[in-house]
Amino acid sequence: MAELDQGRRAILRAAVAGGAGVGLGAALAAPATAGDRDDGSRPERRLRIAILLYDGFTALDVVGPYEVLCRVPNASVVTVAKRTGPVRTDTQVLALTADRSLRQVPEVDVLVVPGAGDRGVLAAMADAETMDWIRRIHRRTTWTTSVCTGALLLGAAGLLRGLPATTYWASRGYLESQFGAVVVPERVVQTGKIITAAGVSAGIDMALRLAARLADERVAQALQLAVEYDPQPPYDTGNPEQAGPELQQLALKLLADAAR
Repeated sequence: MAELDQGRRAILRAAVAGGAGVGLGAALAAPATAGDRDDGSRPERRLRIAILLYDGFTALDVVGPYEVLCRVPNASVVTVAKRTGPVRTDTQVLALTADRSLRQVPEVDVLVVPGAGDRGVLAAMADAETMDWIRRIHRRTTWTTSVCTGALLLGAAGLLRGLPATTYWASRGYLESQFGAVVVPERVVQTGKIITAAGVSAGIDMALRLAARLADERVAQALQLAVEYDPQPPYDTGNPEQAGPELQQLALKLLADAAR
């Protein structure tokens, strides 16, 4: 499997290099990476990124950031839940696998907390083990991040009181009234080491900004190209102000119906 993966990477490198007049042979002869060196030098410690999974999470809140962060140089991404194994999303159709349990992950460099529908968020906020783990992990992170209603979990953990933050548009009032956050209606908000993203797809924007901080802007720009993140939506209804009340109600209904 490792040889197959290396072969695929070589072909991709060759395809890109071919545009500059370099053939497959040059790609296959590419120099070894720092991690492949056998010169006795000590490899740099890998960045540890944990993505929290819990019953009812929203798939893109996890998969969007993952597609970017798993490609940050020298980064290692792990999925974490109360127990290892499959964890169902809000629709109950799709499941992702948690590689580690909360107890197996005492410390990370980056924490990503995804959002969920009402059922998933309320259950997670009421779960003492999950809340305690978020608080404990946050103390030693370099970056603590959330996507969509994941900000409510950070708020319930007491991490957003008095701080500017964003969340899913329909949850802004709840985040402010219940957890004392200062809601900023922006796509991504950074306050100190906490980065919150608005709803669902905004997790990709957050991950690109985070990639620039974990590596540099050139790497982040290349990662945007790597995943071809070039949004050109057919409609201009991606925020509640432009969508209006009627579409807001329909959007919430469609979400609720899919989660039944």
